[in-house]
Amino acid sequence: MAISASSTPQLLVEQQQHILILTLNRPDRLNAISRDMLDELSRKVVEADKDPEIRCIVLTGSGRGFCSGLDLIDTNDRRDSEAKDAEGDQPEGNNRPARKLFDLRDAPINVMWHCDTPIICAVNGAAAGYGMDMTLLCDIRIMSDKGKMAAITARRNVVPESGGTWLLPKLVGWAKAAELYYRGRTVGAEESLSLGLVNTVVPHEELMTTAMTWAQEIADNAPVAVQTTKRMMRMGMEESYDTSVDHLMMHLHGLFQSEDFEEGLKAFLEKRKPEFTGR
Repeated sequence: MAISASSTPQLLVEQQQHILILTLNRPDRLNAISRDMLDELSRKVVEADKDPEIRCIVLTGSGRGFCSGLDLIDTNDRRDSEAKDAEGDQPEGNNRPARKLFDLRDAPINVMWHCDTPIICAVNGAAAGYGMDMTLLCDIRIMSDKGKMAAITARRNVVPESGGTWLLPKLVGWAKAAELYYRGRTVGAEESLSLGLVNTVVPHEELMTTAMTWAQEIADNAPVAVQTTKRMMRMGMEESYDTSVDHLMMHLHGLFQSEDFEEGLKAFLEKRKPEFTGR
């Protein structure tokens, strides 16, 4: 299975061997997320997670910002357009389209959370609102020294609807998460590192080199073992210790039967780098 070319210029897609690079590409809007970008990002993450050739995803942004959040202008325009399509004209008073139940199964916030393929976020600039939530959904965050995290939703009379209120307290603790959200704080690269929001901070010009080095180290390992580890870490957040260990032992039995397990043993005994195939 091969990843298809990007169908929108707002999301650039590049595959380098076992690594898929996804670049948000609206630099004139600091990569504010449009509806088209949301849809395409979801599709590409789902495709990558199903593709046995992809062992790591790197998510970054073009220009000087990572992502300034949802494009509220685009969202509002799309909502008005859909309302007109439903009613044949602009709705007035109580003449509104019927409400629908929320269905977030195909939204990036859900497909990223359920993706077993590791995701590295190369935070090249400011990550605000939805953009900050997307970084938190990634497994590893590498930040440029020009990067920052902006927990500014309360300043817009909105909430961190894309997983932030669940993820941030687990990363930095309740009190610090409360401080960031309630005060609407923006924190720079070094403070992000000290808080545990990012794994490391590197000079801006070294950001993608570092991200690709880490991604290659992940891709060099046995892909099924890495993906199983990620899934078990995710599920373990809601399981008891005993349940988690039981699930791990079930997966371990299958790994013992794999060609990659045999390759790992042979490589160890022969003192060479293993060549894993995912089988």
